[in-house]
Amino acid sequence: MAEPGTTETDRAVEDRVEELLAQLTLEEKAGQLTQLFYFGNLAAPEVGATIGIADDPTGSVEEALGRGATGSLLFVTDPAQTNRLQRLAADGSRLGIPLLFGFDVIHGLRTILPVPIALAASWDPPTIERGQAVAAREARAVGIHWTFAPMVDITRDPRWGRIIEGAGEDPFLGAAVAAAQVRGFQGGGIGTPERVIAGPKHFAGYGFGAGGRDYDEVSLSDHDFHNIVLPPFRAALEAGAGNVMTAYMDLNGVPATGNRWLLADVLRGELGFDGFLVSDANAVRSLVVHGFATDLADAGARAVNVGLDLEMAVSDPAYAHLPAAVAAGLVDEAALDTCVRRVLAAKIRLGLFEDPYVHEGHAAEVLADPAHRDVARLAAERTAVLLRNEGGLLPLDPSTTGTVAVLGPLADSRRDTIGPWVFDYDNDETVTVLAGLRARLGDGVQVDHLPGVRPGQRTFPSMFDMWGDNAPVDPTDFDDEAELQAAVDLAAGAEVAVVVVGEWQNMIGEAASRSSLELPGRQLELLQAVVATGTPTVAVIMNGRPLDLRWAAEHVPAILDVWYPGSQGGAAVANLLVGDVVPGGKLPFTWPRTVGQVPMFYAHTTSHEPDNQGRRYWDEESTPLFPFGHGLSYAAFSYAGLALDATSVTTDGTVTVSVDVTNTSDRDGDEVVQLYLHQRTGRASRPVRELKGFERVPVGAGQTRTVTFRVGPEHRRYWNAAERDWVLDPSTFDVWVGGSSTADLTATFEVTA
Repeated sequence: MAEPGTTETDRAVEDRVEELLAQLTLEEKAGQLTQLFYFGNLAAPEVGATIGIADDPTGSVEEALGRGATGSLLFVTDPAQTNRLQRLAADGSRLGIPLLFGFDVIHGLRTILPVPIALAASWDPPTIERGQAVAAREARAVGIHWTFAPMVDITRDPRWGRIIEGAGEDPFLGAAVAAAQVRGFQGGGIGTPERVIAGPKHFAGYGFGAGGRDYDEVSLSDHDFHNIVLPPFRAALEAGAGNVMTAYMDLNGVPATGNRWLLADVLRGELGFDGFLVSDANAVRSLVVHGFATDLADAGARAVNVGLDLEMAVSDPAYAHLPAAVAAGLVDEAALDTCVRRVLAAKIRLGLFEDPYVHEGHAAEVLADPAHRDVARLAAERTAVLLRNEGGLLPLDPSTTGTVAVLGPLADSRRDTIGPWVFDYDNDETVTVLAGLRARLGDGVQVDHLPGVRPGQRTFPSMFDMWGDNAPVDPTDFDDEAELQAAVDLAAGAEVAVVVVGEWQNMIGEAASRSSLELPGRQLELLQAVVATGTPTVAVIMNGRPLDLRWAAEHVPAILDVWYPGSQGGAAVANLLVGDVVPGGKLPFTWPRTVGQVPMFYAHTTSHEPDNQGRRYWDEESTPLFPFGHGLSYAAFSYAGLALDATSVTTDGTVTVSVDVTNTSDRDGDEVVQLYLHQRTGRASRPVRELKGFERVPVGAGQTRTVTFRVGPEHRRYWNAAERDWVLDPSTFDVWVGGSSTADLTATFEVTA
């Protein structure tokens, strides 16, 4: 991040901040550091009571605005409402400081993109950037200034529900995805027209919760923290992210939201972050729950003392007690001033003092822009991963296919197609897999649908179901055996069966960890019965994490992972199934065979018996079902001509690696070319392979592309836990290049002192 005060603009911002700060009372300073939920435009009146806010939260918030007791709101998406609330702050409070509106724009606002783990599966930063630019444009049009995204937490435990919001297991891929999302959301910097402030989260280590359980404590080694957790955050900050959100959990015994070493030494110091820092919802209040703070005044003081600028609170914010904390000597007013400066600077850079309101008519035009749907469809096409395609069953040929049976309750579920953690979507415009196939195949192909099995249901309802994310899931008139048999009969009479299976969207996300990776309900039974009919069967997987597909990987000829593909998901899936689009996505995680293998990741170190790596379990193969980086295509690619421009360099030297990729088929396609590196010896054991370069390249039928990678000292540098420092070792390095983490085309080079 740039040092403050280094340009004329920065100095002007600082001068304006100091002018405002000098006029604020202690209570008003505390207000500027407080962000409140506003549920005035939610249909469900029980929301407030369910999550513990006051009986009249709307009135409480509006009263707070009039006396300058809050400087930010979240959960407002109605432009008229945004303007009304902004007037209460800008026109009604003493100094007229405008509000900062935040919102969870995770994978779209009105136009819903594929979920973030799917975007990572595109291995295509330009696609990710375009998608989040659309999300930002829609958000800014309705008055949102800042998104609580991207989530850049690395995780290696797919039981954790929030795997769906991140980029998977690998820090190099995660860093590239994080930077692309920040560029998409924020553009060239804070204040870029039609963009919003990006807020990478959750700092830090949240994806390593014990047992994959959301919110649970994290015990993280020095090695993992620096080499795995930090790189995506570093990349997001280098891309210019203006905000960072803290994490809920204890990190090595200290709550992340009150952790001085984490927030002051690492985030502000090592990473050089000079933007504003926000807590996750109620995380400051939770310092009391953790047993870390004695009461709310103590919690607020502790958070300010470690540099937490803004408290996100559902009700009774701890920061409302800051004046009392100052009076009690728990925190100096100068510490509050430092936090207030960062919040005010963000508002000034956004231009809110000059233009705090939104054009309500323009918002409707932006939300309806058909170009946004095109971006969403293209993203869904580029994120799909072809896991299996035995016998070339895919793509389907509409000219020779007369009947298609589309089965499974997810096949025509609009709400599940767009995935979790979206709030302002238009469900009526969502294209399901069934609707997409019918539209693409037209009247010449008969496309019939039956659910076959009843929709899935969580064992324990989610606290988030109250927001309408969980449609009714237990129809009383559903005859299980009759419906299953009817679906099997339909498949038996069809030329092709497309069975859509996976998790319902409310089964994954925040507070949605699972102890099993099995297909919920009777979906596996449906799949097995359909395959038994002898009808060629395609499994379309709708998911945000790896599921137990051991049976399917042996018996279902074609498996296409489409994730939760978003508003235009069904149109994209149809284009993929019939070959209008060639799949090119790759897995952003290692796909285990069963939950008992978790955590499983490709970048492990060498054990003392490396030849037995695949026989770690006596009751199951110890290899993954699908490796990291795996993804098939309707095209075929070969690799040759791996060349290095140097076979020996010094520790500060760079090697350029090139490889020829040939499309040996008669079909154009994209290949994600991946480079992996291994350091043979050094001051620590190094992973057997680490991703250090990738590029998604289109290769025409019969054509050859030469792809070049640069391997510099930054790719070989690592944090040494014994020396507690970054090191570069002289060593022999192995290079592999290919289409997945199992690439076998290899070369070596030496690094000398």
